[in-house]
Amino acid sequence: MIKVSDTAKTKLAQLMAEEGFHVETDFVRVGVKSGGCSGLSYELNFDNNTLENDKLFEDNAVKIVIDKKSFLYLVGTTLEYSGGLNGKGFVFNNPNANRTCGCGESFSL
Repeated sequence: MIKVSDTAKTKLAQLMAEEGFHVETDFVRVGVKSGGCSGLSYELNFDNNTLENDKLFEDNAVKIVIDKKSFLYLVGTTLEYSGGLNGKGFVFNNPNANRTCGCGESFSL
């Protein structure tokens, strides 16, 4: 399961609306792919179609879809949003990551 902070929920709802998605009916697709300076990097997109190997969760009124392979890397992660002048945007606080890069967009186990 992935947790969604209040600040991330607010920003996701705003961005989804800007792209024609609805937080009540559509979902955030979160995944992991090879790449980045630490070996694996996070993916975050909006979607309204589920695939055969997807797992669907809901936290803080946000629906999240993760493919089964990515789920193994992301279980227990909290999605947060850091804005402001020095903000980084969306941040994945992943308890499974042994090492992360300086920008926080990639990790290794």
